[in-house]
Amino acid sequence: MAVVQGVEIPLSDGSTLPAALAIPGGNGTPTDRAASGSSGGAMAGRARSGVVVIHEAIGLNDDIRRIAARFADAGYVTLAPDFLAGLGPVPFCIARFARGIGRVRIGRPYRQLAAAEDWLRSRPEVAGSPIGVAGFCIGGGFALLHATGADIAAVAPFYAAVPKDAEALTGICPVVASFGGRDGIFGGGGGPLETTLTRLRVAHDVKTYPDAGHSFMNRHGGWMTSVERRLPTHGGYVDSAAEDAWQRTLSFFALHLGPGAHD
Repeated sequence: MAVVQGVEIPLSDGSTLPAALAIPGGNGTPTDRAASGSSGGAMAGRARSGVVVIHEAIGLNDDIRRIAARFADAGYVTLAPDFLAGLGPVPFCIARFARGIGRVRIGRPYRQLAAAEDWLRSRPEVAGSPIGVAGFCIGGGFALLHATGADIAAVAPFYAAVPKDAEALTGICPVVASFGGRDGIFGGGGGPLETTLTRLRVAHDVKTYPDAGHSFMNRHGGWMTSVERRLPTHGGYVDSAAEDAWQRTLSFFALHLGPGAHD
């Protein structure tokens, strides 16, 4: 089982970006937070591919840590940064995050994500192995745009906003994307995305789940789930769609990143 620990990623301006780091093969449960950066004996002598997980609009939470741990359980050293950290009260930080994403490759989130990838790539467990990115909701759209100019091997956007201008995806790496057909806002993105990737001759696996809505991979619970199901996005966890999307994503990552560990 993976061990999840809190880390701080140094940034060029002298500040740090908080993140959750999930290490494969550690001792403990996926929700443990280790007190140090030790990776355990199971990692000795092995370089592993990395995955960066980009959170939804609500930021880094226990559900994103759960997702990071599952990638780690599949063999990937996984990092989930908190892109909302230091941006002020929640409504303002979400708006600032979204505004930064709109400034493709020059906005603050892109600089932070590049720093996170460099930090992950320099970890002894990864040692320069390929890196993939998975993003959810606003993080999915961010991941798609980032993947057009980043040094990553594959990207997995979930219920993401797809750029209306197909040329915005020129240069993108291989894509495995998942949408919910009941999502009244983002659910129609699968068709246009597949058309664009086919035209660009980019390896891809795009699937829309007709019985799922937005956030079908995320286990929010409580009041948030109740609210989600009343919105046009018809959000909420759907086990059958989530499990199929997991298997597709892991198979795609195994093809383009490797299976997670390289002797």
